[in-house]
Amino acid sequence: MKTPRFLLPAATAGILALTLSACGGGGGGGTTGGGGSDADANLDGRGPITYVQGKDNSNVVRPLVDKWNAAHPNEKVTFKEQTDQADQQHDDLVQHFQAKQSDYDVVDVDVVWTAEFAAKGWLQPLKDKMAIDTSAMLKPTVDSATYKGTLYAAPQTSDGGILYYRKDLVPTPPKTWDEMMSMCSIAKQNNIGCYAGQFSKYEGLTVNASEAINSAGGSVLDKDGKPSVNTPEAKAGLENLAKAYADGNIPKEAITYKEEDSRQAFQSGKLLFLRNWPYAFNLITTEGSSAVKDKTGLAALPGKSGPGASSLGGHNLATSVYSKNKATALDFMKFMTSAETEKFYATQGSLAPVLGSLYEDQELVSKLPYLPVLKTSIENAVPRPVTPFYPAVTKAIQDNAYSAIKGEKTVDSALSDMQNAIQSAGAGS
Repeated sequence: MKTPRFLLPAATAGILALTLSACGGGGGGGTTGGGGSDADANLDGRGPITYVQGKDNSNVVRPLVDKWNAAHPNEKVTFKEQTDQADQQHDDLVQHFQAKQSDYDVVDVDVVWTAEFAAKGWLQPLKDKMAIDTSAMLKPTVDSATYKGTLYAAPQTSDGGILYYRKDLVPTPPKTWDEMMSMCSIAKQNNIGCYAGQFSKYEGLTVNASEAINSAGGSVLDKDGKPSVNTPEAKAGLENLAKAYADGNIPKEAITYKEEDSRQAFQSGKLLFLRNWPYAFNLITTEGSSAVKDKTGLAALPGKSGPGASSLGGHNLATSVYSKNKATALDFMKFMTSAETEKFYATQGSLAPVLGSLYEDQELVSKLPYLPVLKTSIENAVPRPVTPFYPAVTKAIQDNAYSAIKGEKTVDSALSDMQNAIQSAGAGS
């Protein structure tokens, strides 16, 4: 898995259109000809369905669909494969939902799209006849599939940030941000950079800036979905990144880093610490060009006084309110989130399970040694801002965090501008 699916660029084209349509309010689900809502229709419907997901790079989906179809000859699933670009996936789903088309029965949604689609009335609430048992799933993954107290999707795969470190130079990994910064003297002694994440102006910066703010005790949005970055905690978090960049603890070239740039810098021996996703572990420890394959340790992201708050990644499964065969869709979602399937995701695609028990599965841990650390990361994770206005909100975070880290704005000014931009986007209305 060269690039985590959910980290591909968020939809930015058409931000204004998305924001305006979301501001229009009202359930996009509309009503059926019989006067009831679309969410009340076809709950007992059975028959062929279509499953829509982004590019199946790891060949995870096709074997599962084949397995389902062999067991359900009268309820066969057709796999509609989208591109590998998240913005195109998002826009494709939006177009089909807006047209109220019934042929996108079960759809794969990035965790940051769930609130937007649910708010517009496009996703079937998973309650009553459509309920799914989430008791064995990690709580943050369930939270990512929930909007205004209602479950709208089935957690499918998850992800969380991990701290990679040079265990030959740092025998015990730092537990706090300040402790990690104090170890930057080790990097200087060895003529390498100290710390990097993903600081280019794209979705990865939203992830890193949100982690910094959340790990310092702040938040981008409050519990009511209103912007809340004008706080001492949010300032402390963004200041951690800006100060580290100003004093060189974050190398100057890191302002251009995306996932692969940062991985390659660490892998070539140029960094002491790296924040990245689990996908990087296999590449760092097995590629022939790696200078640190036997020198890499794993730890939870450092926070204020213990583990930091990773931004939660992953994907959820949802049923369209316009599907004609919702009973089949529900059974297929249960199949695609079963323990057996979740284990297959991990071994076949290096995708993080949503079931807590699999993180203690010794067979899995022997193949994927980062799982215990990843579980800590996910358990402490915070979703990126849960809002129907996500495309505009992430742009506000990226633009202002980038300016603050580079020193083009003061942290106070950047956070004030971020607060106003998010408010203007509609997240505060």
